[in-house]
Amino acid sequence: MSEKHLHIISFDVPYPANYGGVIDVFYKIKALHVQGIKIHLHCFEYGRAEARVLESLCEKVHYYKRKMSKTYLFNKLPFVAVTRSSEKLVENLLRDKYPVLFEGLHCCFHLDDVRLKDRIKIVRSHNIEHEYYYSLERVERSVFKKMYFGMEGKKLERFEKIYQHASYIVAISAADTAALASRYKNVHHITAFHPNEEVKIKEGKGDFCLYHGNLEVGENNEAALFLVNEVFSKIKVPLIIAGKKPSAMLIEAAAKHKHIQIKANINTQEIDELIRNAQINVLPTFQATGIKLKLLAALFNGRHCVVNTPMVSNTGLENLCLISDDAQEMAALIEKQFASTFNMSEKQKREQVLLEAFSNTSGAKKMISLF
Repeated sequence: MSEKHLHIISFDVPYPANYGGVIDVFYKIKALHVQGIKIHLHCFEYGRAEARVLESLCEKVHYYKRKMSKTYLFNKLPFVAVTRSSEKLVENLLRDKYPVLFEGLHCCFHLDDVRLKDRIKIVRSHNIEHEYYYSLERVERSVFKKMYFGMEGKKLERFEKIYQHASYIVAISAADTAALASRYKNVHHITAFHPNEEVKIKEGKGDFCLYHGNLEVGENNEAALFLVNEVFSKIKVPLIIAGKKPSAMLIEAAAKHKHIQIKANINTQEIDELIRNAQINVLPTFQATGIKLKLLAALFNGRHCVVNTPMVSNTGLENLCLISDDAQEMAALIEKQFASTFNMSEKQKREQVLLEAFSNTSGAKKMISLF
């Protein structure tokens, strides 16, 4: 069988795999590598170091400096896309005729380049990006950032039409697949790639609840504040909030309650330990976009999982979680489950769903079938 090669254009250096977007990219690379695909990786670099581990998974790794000048804020194209343009990248793509995978709308600046018109071009959609930016605008408290998210959302909504130049669009969730299929041809659903290969749930009981996420992101800050102010302020169940860069408002709110603790800027291994040791992973969101990788981490590795509807809607994971959309009802549910030992027969139920629908091997084979 002849070798299969693939160019992947990544919006960031995808290692360490310690936040949503790069987790999908890194574990996709890993799964494709296991299937024998020769990967030519192109990374836009803007703060994360070059990663030697990528060289062991790829034929070649190219790095390009992202153009971070604020003058691009006034460009008619989205800042996230125009700052990820590179003539050197196009030159490298033109050295062969291999298919190209564009990781997200962020990386699509060159998707309609006439020099690539005869190539197989696949776009991985991580979100309906303009909807994501509009939701960030809604929860943002900084006037400047609010204005930026709103303007960027409008630009992304217009820019999305560039998808018509893709051979295939690969959406990360069923809801996103349906939305994109209403506007474009050749839309496929391949779920998120992730680090979990088996369901590993600790027996026994934990003595705290956990919320985790990048707290610098507006939607995560909003969810954490909701848990502190609306849920855990009403009960005495211990809560740990873990993640990067908590806001001053969140730190101040948590400090009012002795049973609420913030663990800021801890590493991925520490987060994983907290997920495994928690009695309940509590994961509300007010933004139903894509699929939340932290939910998969909690279901593969944690005990009870309490969420709200937007976290699980159209994911196929609804029956694996305890769902509440009311703060008072969620507080009562948490108190009940905190006293309840996790039934290990539920582990088998999770395995049936997770290992079938969220298999990296299956996802890689679906991706390969496109090129």
